[in-house]
Amino acid sequence: MFAGDGEDHHGRRGHPGHPGPATVVLPDDIREAIVAHARAELPNEACGLVIGDRPAAGGGRTLRWVPTRNRAASPFRYEIHPQDLLRLTIETDAADEVFWAIVHSHVASPARPSPTDIGLAFHPDALYILVSLHPDEVDRTTGEPGVRAWRILDGAVHEVEISTG
Repeated sequence: MFAGDGEDHHGRRGHPGHPGPATVVLPDDIREAIVAHARAELPNEACGLVIGDRPAAGGGRTLRWVPTRNRAASPFRYEIHPQDLLRLTIETDAADEVFWAIVHSHVASPARPSPTDIGLAFHPDALYILVSLHPDEVDRTTGEPGVRAWRILDGAVHEVEISTG
């Protein structure tokens, strides 16, 4: 369910129920690397993690992008490979870093969390960044795919605006 107050289906700040942040900065180099990884993994969904100094929900900033393997190897779903997840969990904990965002691509649907994505959102302080490679989502002028960010809390989905930097 997409949350908000009934007036803004994007759940932007200023509307009751949006947990914030309203906007985050995703550096251009990280965005470009995420998109390149999504394209390279076609026809399957791609996945990875953006590592940050603090959770996005707590005002943290991005540090780096780490592509991961999709254990599902599917155009319909993703599963970050358990070995990658374990390695990155240990590395980020040791460095006092966090999973700032969980990233995956959709190859045939918009950059919105699917019911499966919502049900598997186990990191409430992280953002969920989706890249859509569906032709209807690709900007006709630039050729860039749709990239959107979301907070998913207790099944409620709140869009977070991405600014570049």
